Amino acid sequence: MKRSEIKRRPLSDTAVAALEPETREYREHDGNSLYLRVKPEGQKSWQLRYKNQAGKWSWLGLGGYPAISPALARKKAAELRKEVSHGNDPLQLKREQQAAELEAATNTFEKLAREWIDIRTPGWAENTTVRTVGALELHVFPVFGKRPFAQILPIEWMEFLRGMEQKGIIEQMSRVRRSCKEIYDLARVTGRAIHNPLEGLNRFLQTKPAENYAHVTARELPELLRAISAYPHAQDVQLGLRLLILTGVRPSELREAPWEEFDFRKALWSIPASRMKKRRDHLVPLSRQALEALKQLHVMTGRYPLLFPGRSDRKKPRSNMAFNMALRRMGYEGRQTGHGFRHIASTTLREHGFPREHVEAQLAHVEEGVSGVYNKAIYLEQRREMMQWYADHLDKLEHGNLVTVDFGLART
Repeated sequence: MKRSEIKRRPLSDTAVAALEPETREYREHDGNSLYLRVKPEGQKSWQLRYKNQAGKWSWLGLGGYPAISPALARKKAAELRKEVSHGNDPLQLKREQQAAELEAATNTFEKLAREWIDIRTPGWAENTTVRTVGALELHVFPVFGKRPFAQILPIEWMEFLRGMEQKGIIEQMSRVRRSCKEIYDLARVTGRAIHNPLEGLNRFLQTKPAENYAHVTARELPELLRAISAYPHAQDVQLGLRLLILTGVRPSELREAPWEEFDFRKALWSIPASRMKKRRDHLVPLSRQALEALKQLHVMTGRYPLLFPGRSDRKKPRSNMAFNMALRRMGYEGRQTGHGFRHIASTTLREHGFPREHVEAQLAHVEEGVSGVYNKAIYLEQRREMMQWYADHLDKLEHGNLVTVDFGLART
C-alpha cells in the first residue's frame, strides 16, 4: 500500500502492515502526534512528536513494528503525553534511565569483585586463587553478582552469610566474608563507596575455632602408624600420609608439591614462598625414611610434574580431601586429620627436649611482629638431626613398645 491510498486515521492494522517503503524515509501521522516511520529498507517504527520544556519540537522513539503494535504504540504515546503535560521531558527521562542502567551494569558486585581478583591474584598461591575465586563463583555471584554493589544492604549480607552458616560451612563462610569485605574496601579506597556493608558482621557470625586440628593421643599413635602402613587403597596416598608425618609440613604444601623442589642428593626439600602460608621460602630436611617414601612415590608418579597428580587432570594436584578421606576410611574421622600430624610432631619433639626454636623453624612458624630478612635455612643442621631422630622414634613406636605421653596443646 502506498501512502496516497490511506483512507483514515488512526491507521488500521492492515494499513500499517501494508505500507510500502519509498526511496526516502518518511513518517505517516497516526493521530495525536504519533507517527509511523518507514525507512527505505522497509523497517517500521513508532515515534512521538512533542514540545520539550524549552518549547522545541522533539522526537521520541517508542519501538519498532511489529514488536510494538498500533494499539500498544497509542497506549505508550498517551502515557508520554501525560508526562509532557506534567512538565516532564520524556526524552530526558529516557536518557537518564539509560544512564542509570549503564551505571548499574558497570557497577555490579561481580565486576568490582573481578577487579579485586585481578589486583590480588599476583600475590596469591595458585591454591589460594582457586579457593577464593571458586567460593565467590559458587556462593556469591549467583546471589549478588548482577546487582549494583552500592545497593546491597548490610542486612542482606548478614542473611546471606547466616544462610551459609546454617549449612555448616563455617570455614567457607568466613572466607567469603573476608573476601567480600576486602572487595568493598577496594570500592571505598577508590572513591566508589563511603561505607563497607560487611564492616562488623563478623561479631555476629560464627567463626571457625582456633586451629586445633584433630589428632590422636600419644597412646593411639602406634596403632595409627600401623594402620597407615597397611592402608590398601591408594599407595600414593598412603605414602603421602607417611610423608606428612615425617616432615611436619602442611597438607597443601605436600599435596601441591612438584618433583623439581626435591634434591635427593642433598636430602632437602625447597618450598618457594609462593606456596607457603607465610609467603617465605622454607627448607625441609629429609630423613632416611622420608627419602625412601619419596623414592617409592617417584616410581609411581615421577613421570608427572607433581608428586600427587590428579586422576582426571595430571597437571593439577589431587583433591584437598585425599589425605583426610584416607584417614576416614581407616576409621579416624574426627580423630585425626592430615594437618593434625603437625600438632603431634610439635608436641613430641618438645616433650623430648628439642629446643622450641628448632621445632618452630621446622614447622615454618613465624613469630608475629618479626621483620627483616627471613633465613630459610635457619637451624637447618639442627633440624636435620631432630627430624632423623623423630623418624626413628616413629619407627620404634610402630614396631615396638616405647613409653608415650599424651599430647598437649600446640600451635599448628
